Amino acid sequence: MPLAVALSSYSLVILLGAILGALVVVFTRKQARLVTFLSFAAGVMVGAAFFHLLPEAYHGAGGWTFALVAAGFGFLLVLDRYVMTHACEDPVGCKEHHHAQGKTLGMTAFLGLSAHTLFDGIALGSAVKEGVGLMALLAITSHKVPSSLSLASILKSEGKSSGRILGFAVMYGLMVPVGAGLYFAFDAVLSFESLAARALAFSAGTFLYVAMLDLIPHVNRHGRERWGRNLAALATGLLLMLALAQVTDHGLH
Repeated sequence: MPLAVALSSYSLVILLGAILGALVVVFTRKQARLVTFLSFAAGVMVGAAFFHLLPEAYHGAGGWTFALVAAGFGFLLVLDRYVMTHACEDPVGCKEHHHAQGKTLGMTAFLGLSAHTLFDGIALGSAVKEGVGLMALLAITSHKVPSSLSLASILKSEGKSSGRILGFAVMYGLMVPVGAGLYFAFDAVLSFESLAARALAFSAGTFLYVAMLDLIPHVNRHGRERWGRNLAALATGLLLMLALAQVTDHGLH
């Protein structure tokens, strides 16, 4: 199969997977179920950080991994708390609502997940070039669907419309062909192996920030009456990413 045809076909499958994950959330109407989705999203993001990103980052970047994880965590902390307007969880009459003009958790999650997806595209381009594109397709699609569901859950919890949620899902999925295009455009100039490993470590820090400082506190505040179901959803997200890590053997980033 010619490279262009293979990349186009694989990218389309991955894009459809991202849209599918978002559609599950779009057609969910119950608020309590949305909180459960957010708990699942937290599990997916923590699992992706520990079972996918960090092993690959450490393999390629060594000791730099730990510093870059902290850098990613700190970057989102500063961006989310001091630069961008952060969503307030308190009643409308509280002081923070006089300063809050928008909800930005969805955007920070989108940026963190998209950075990871961009390097999935680089991995796909490399795999197709080496003749193992189908294996890359399986690995990327298998975690793109739950990740898209996670992103859509966060966006819906902020009150985003169905159209905007699907629009973000499409942009998220399109990061794969963008990354693949970058791989072929700069393959002769840059060493993607080292760059990708360091970027994955940075992304792991952003994933941990979103899950630990935003998603889990939100679930604790709004899902106390269904804590057992939400805890099970969190564990399901973690176990799913662990299982995918075993199947894909961390070999594609």
